[in-house]
Amino acid sequence: MLDQKEIEKIPVKIFGNSDAASTFVANEIADLINHRSALGKHVVLGLATGSTPTKVYSELVRLHKAGLSFSNVITFNLDEYFPMAADWLQSYVRFMNEHLFNHINIPKANIHIPDGTLSKDQVAGFCKEYDQQIANLGGIDLQILGVGRTGHIGFNEPGSSERSVTRMITLDQVTRIDAASDFFSEENVPKKAITMGVGTILQSKRIIMMAWGEGKGHIIKKAVEGPITDQIPSTFLQKHNNTLVVLDEAAASQLTAVKTPWLVNSCEWTDKLIRRAVVWLCQQVKKPILKLTNHDYMEHGMGDVITEFGSAYQVNIKVFNDLQHTITGWPGGKPQADDKNRPERANPYPKKAIIFSPHPDDDVISMGGTFIRLVDHKHEVHVAYQTSGNIAVFDEDAIRFADFVRDFNNAFGFSREDALAFYNKVVKTLRDKKPGDVDTPELLMIKGLIRRGEAKAGCRSAGIPDEQAHFLDMPFYETGTVKKKPLGEADIQIIVDLITKIKPHQIYAAGDLSDPHGTHRVCLAAIYQAIDRLKHEPWMKDCYVWLYRGAWQEWDIDQIEMAVPLSPDELMRKRRAIFKHQSQKDSALFPGNDKREFWVRAEDRNHATANAYNQLGLAEYEAIEAFVRYKF
Repeated sequence: MLDQKEIEKIPVKIFGNSDAASTFVANEIADLINHRSALGKHVVLGLATGSTPTKVYSELVRLHKAGLSFSNVITFNLDEYFPMAADWLQSYVRFMNEHLFNHINIPKANIHIPDGTLSKDQVAGFCKEYDQQIANLGGIDLQILGVGRTGHIGFNEPGSSERSVTRMITLDQVTRIDAASDFFSEENVPKKAITMGVGTILQSKRIIMMAWGEGKGHIIKKAVEGPITDQIPSTFLQKHNNTLVVLDEAAASQLTAVKTPWLVNSCEWTDKLIRRAVVWLCQQVKKPILKLTNHDYMEHGMGDVITEFGSAYQVNIKVFNDLQHTITGWPGGKPQADDKNRPERANPYPKKAIIFSPHPDDDVISMGGTFIRLVDHKHEVHVAYQTSGNIAVFDEDAIRFADFVRDFNNAFGFSREDALAFYNKVVKTLRDKKPGDVDTPELLMIKGLIRRGEAKAGCRSAGIPDEQAHFLDMPFYETGTVKKKPLGEADIQIIVDLITKIKPHQIYAAGDLSDPHGTHRVCLAAIYQAIDRLKHEPWMKDCYVWLYRGAWQEWDIDQIEMAVPLSPDELMRKRRAIFKHQSQKDSALFPGNDKREFWVRAEDRNHATANAYNQLGLAEYEAIEAFVRYKF
C-alpha cells in the first residue's frame, strides 16, 4: 500500500464544490486581516485573476458588508497582459475593480497591479521596483494562486526558473488559446505579459493554490504528485513549506487517493467503488472483465475485494452484469418490456422529454443520436436552448446575413431604404470595431438569429417541430461579452416555468463541467435549482434526470448509467444535424484547446466509448452516447 503523504508532496484540502472551497479560502484571508488589524499591523496579500478566485472575491465583498475592514490591507496582483490599457475589457485592473476593489474600503494607494501601459523600455525598471516594494513591506503574507493548463502560476510559463523575478514574458501558445474567448479570437490575445516570478511567489509566507473542475484534474495531479520540473512551474510549490492546494472534488479527481483510493487506504467497497476499481484493473492489465484472475486483484492492491466475494469470478460476473445493464437501445424505455435491469422505465409510453442545451448546438453535438432515437420511438421531445450563443458567431457571418436583409426587404419589415440603412449601419459597425470591442445590440441580434435558425434546422433534421424548440435566452448570458452576470432569480424561474408547463418524464441536461467558458456550469446550476424547487410536485417524482457530456469530455466508463449504442447510419444522421450549425462549422469562434471540428470531436468520443466497452469484453458497437442519472 502506498503512503499518501509521500505521494502528495503538497498538502491538499478537498471540498464538495467550488463554493464551499472559495468560502474556506475567503475565511482564511479574513481571519488573517482581522488578526493583523488587532495587532495594529498591515497585511500584504498576493492576488490572482481569472475565473478561479471570483467566488473568493465575492465572499470577501460579502464579509466586508458584514463588517470586515480592508483598511490595513496592501495588495499585489500576480500579472497583467502587455500591452493593456487599464480600462480595456480584458484588463486585470478592470477585473479586480469589478470583482473586488470597487466594493471594499481598501485605500487606492495600497493596490498594486503590473502596468500594461508602459513602454517596453520602462518595463524592466518597473518590475524591479515591484519586487522591491514587496520586500520593503516584509514580503507577501498570503499569496492566492490559480493554475493554468500548462501548470503555470501567474504567467510563469513552462521553462520558468524557480529563481525568476517579476518580468515581462512571452505567453505560451496554449495559454493564448485558453485566453482566446476573452479576446473574441486567438489573434487578439496579447503575445506578452508582465508577471511576478516563481521566485517572488515562493518568498510568500503562505501560499494557497486553488483549482476547480475536471479540466484541471490532470495538471493538479502533476503539480501535487509529479517530479519538480521547470516545464510545470506549479511543481516548484513542492519546495515551499507552507503551501495548501484547495480543490473541489472534480479538480481532485485524478489524485491517486481519489481516483484509486484502494492503493493508499483501506476502503469500504461499495458497488460503485468496486465497479471503478475493476474497470481500472482491466485497463492496467489489458484484459476484459471476465478474464481477470485472483492474481490480478492481489497484485494491484485489491485483495480485500477477493476476500469479500470469495473469488475473482464472482466479482467479474457482478461488474460485467452491471455494465451490461447500462446498455440500452431504448433511451425512453422499451414499452411492454421487463425493465428491472434497464436504466429507463418501460412506462409511461410515450414519454415527454426536455433536452436542455446550454448553447444552440450542444443538443446534437452531445446527444444527437439519442435525440434522434427518442424522436424515432415517438416520444414527445422538447429542446430548450438556454442561451442565444450570440457571441460565438464570426463577424463575417453577421455581415452575410445583414446583406441578405438588405436584399430581402420584408424580412425585417423594412422599406428598401430602411433595409439599406440597416445594412450600412452594420457594415460601419464592423469596420470601426476594434479587437475585443463588445458587439452592438443590432449585431448581437443578428448573431443570435443566426444561431436560432441553425438550432431550428438541427431540430427539423431530427424530426422536431418548431413549436417544440424553446429559446430561453437566459438573462445571465446576455451581456454581449464572455464575462457573464451571476445566475439570478429570473434565470431560474425561466427553467421552472418550462418544466412546469411540460411536466416531463425525462430531463436531459449538460453535465459537461469542463466547458472552458463556464456557461455549462451556470446552466446546470439553474436546472438543479429549478428541480429543487419542483421536486415535491407529484408529477416531478416520476421524472428522471439524465446528464450528458459534450465536446469537451466524456463520462468515465465506471460512471456511466445509460449507454445508448448508435449504428453507422444513426451516427451519420447525427453528423448531418451538427452540420446544420453552419456558423460553428469548419472553425468555431471559441474552439477551446481542441482544434478539431465539433462533429469530429463528437464522433471520436462516441467511437472511444464504444471501444472502451468492447475492450472490457462487452458487445462491439459502432458508437455509444453516455449518460449519468442525477438523483434529486
